[in-house]
Amino acid sequence: MKIKEITCKTALTKSKLPGLMYSLNPYLGCMHQCNYCYAPGILHMDREKWETTVAVKRNIPLILSKELKQKKQGTIGISTVTDPYQPIEKTYKLTKYCLETLSKYKFPLCIQTKSDLIIRDKEIITKCKDVEIMVSIGTLNDKHRKIFEPGSSTIPERLNILKEFSNTNVKTSVFFGPIYPNINSDDIPKIMDTFIECEVDEIMIDYLHLKKEIIPILTDTINDNKEINNVFTMQMIASQKEKLKKINMQIRDYLRDTNISLQDAF
Repeated sequence: MKIKEITCKTALTKSKLPGLMYSLNPYLGCMHQCNYCYAPGILHMDREKWETTVAVKRNIPLILSKELKQKKQGTIGISTVTDPYQPIEKTYKLTKYCLETLSKYKFPLCIQTKSDLIIRDKEIITKCKDVEIMVSIGTLNDKHRKIFEPGSSTIPERLNILKEFSNTNVKTSVFFGPIYPNINSDDIPKIMDTFIECEVDEIMIDYLHLKKEIIPILTDTINDNKEINNVFTMQMIASQKEKLKKINMQIRDYLRDTNISLQDAF
């Protein structure tokens, strides 16, 4: 993995995602290497470069501190096209430094990650006024996770994030997505019970968006891994929408008597 230090002119950018006014991305590129990621396509970046080079915006904490004094208050998403706690954060701590600055202001925050490195910053995060931590989990099968999300934290480690923050002032959420296509209605009770045990406040559902640029990557991944090529097919992924509508309804019914809010991602 190549690390490239750069300087940025802006820290906060306008976000078009539901519920967010701004996005804050300390890094460009991602070491988690999720093979279904469509961020490179959104940013019109070469995928190979995205997966082999991480650009580190080394001055972003300073730029952020200047911008916060001028910006209208609104929810900041950390991050929207990368993971703020990918492995390089251990070295550069840009997310941590940004959070230290944000803790002095009243901007609501939504931090989305697949990394348990976020626990390192628990003390800072709990000092912030209005924070949501959203942990991305698309399956409870860690063997499958390792194939599709090789650089990310394990599923048990991610569940531990939710438990760590469950009794704090922080809202905890699961981004249940992309839901792995081999998940069926029989799997839902166990998955939902797992999230309930973690005392989450909200679950957001999303399916695997079959963007044109990721089809060859998913095809190669499935064909190259004997463990999954008997349970995953491209046809299964392409025809998942109808099945997921039923799963969505099943989840809503299962959570009916809980205090957990359920949202669709898009």
